[in-house]
Amino acid sequence: MALQLGDTAPDFKQDSTDGPISFHDWAGDSWVVLFSHPKDFTPVCTTELGEVARLKPEFDKRNVKTIGLSVDPLDDHNAWCGDIEETQGSALNFPLLADADRTVSNLYGMIHPNADNTLTVRSVFVIDPNKKIRLTITYPASTGRNFDEILRVIDSLQLTDGYKVATPVNWNEGDDVIIVPSLNNDEAAKLFPEGWDEKKPYLRMVKQPKRG
Repeated sequence: MALQLGDTAPDFKQDSTDGPISFHDWAGDSWVVLFSHPKDFTPVCTTELGEVARLKPEFDKRNVKTIGLSVDPLDDHNAWCGDIEETQGSALNFPLLADADRTVSNLYGMIHPNADNTLTVRSVFVIDPNKKIRLTITYPASTGRNFDEILRVIDSLQLTDGYKVATPVNWNEGDDVIIVPSLNNDEAAKLFPEGWDEKKPYLRMVKQPKRG
């Protein structure tokens, strides 16, 4: 059965460019972005890994660890690192799992046989500090991921975990948010004393709460 939102992210042990990884221990109290790519020494994957390395300060300030994966062996990963730094201007600064035995790929359903029966697709899993899966996205091999969108979703998840709000279409940090429908107006008035813009009883727009 495919992993679903709210499931506990499976634990595993696997080799990586940073040495052996025991996943739950490595994750600790951080959020995690676990993402797979089809193959080493391929153009789209090279650009993606360079971008994740470049965005490390953005992930760090959100308490997010990133970890990549392909089914290629560790020697290939290590050889590829130089190409990533040379062509993308950013050196790899997060672990890349060498899942040659497909332990992790099979646990997380990263191989889609109707797309390719040996290579992993571009899977993304966002996992919270409780080891729960909060987001899954699957991209085809031909399409590079938008990591700004992944950061945006993490911003939304972290905000909505702490406040009784949801984020509307195309929301970005600092934009107005929606008071959750489960909160009645009396309860909402205590949490949002400055008021809100009521478009409909179920659609109440309010300024984004300041993060604690």
